[in-house]
Amino acid sequence: MLLSGFWSNPLVESAGYFSVVILCLVVSMVIFEIVTKYKNWEEIKRGNVAVAMATGGKIFGVCNIFKYSIEQHNSLFQMVGWGLFGFSLLIIAYWLFEFLTPSFNVDKEIEKDNRSVGFISLIISVGLSFVIGASIS
Repeated sequence: MLLSGFWSNPLVESAGYFSVVILCLVVSMVIFEIVTKYKNWEEIKRGNVAVAMATGGKIFGVCNIFKYSIEQHNSLFQMVGWGLFGFSLLIIAYWLFEFLTPSFNVDKEIEKDNRSVGFISLIISVGLSFVIGASIS
């Protein structure tokens, strides 16, 4: 009885959600590192602002999707499942962005520190994270 009260404590629940979302964020950033043609953290270390903007948008987008998932689902497993589904949609959106811009290669432009492309990538990730979040509610 005491143990079930411990797990339902709001502080424990918050710490649990926080920990799981941080783990999911790390996994999602590893996946984005694999999906992009450049090395995110190496480019950021070199001062590539376009990569920093694009990566920041992805981080915000993933966290925003999990925010919606936490708000709408009662169990940790549902929250993770819907959050990962939302993340998958964000990956698809990234590929669509690349596909819908045939006149240039998004990854190459971001790698070359084209800040305009990096900024649009940020806005797409952030904007679609709200749409995805609302859809998984």
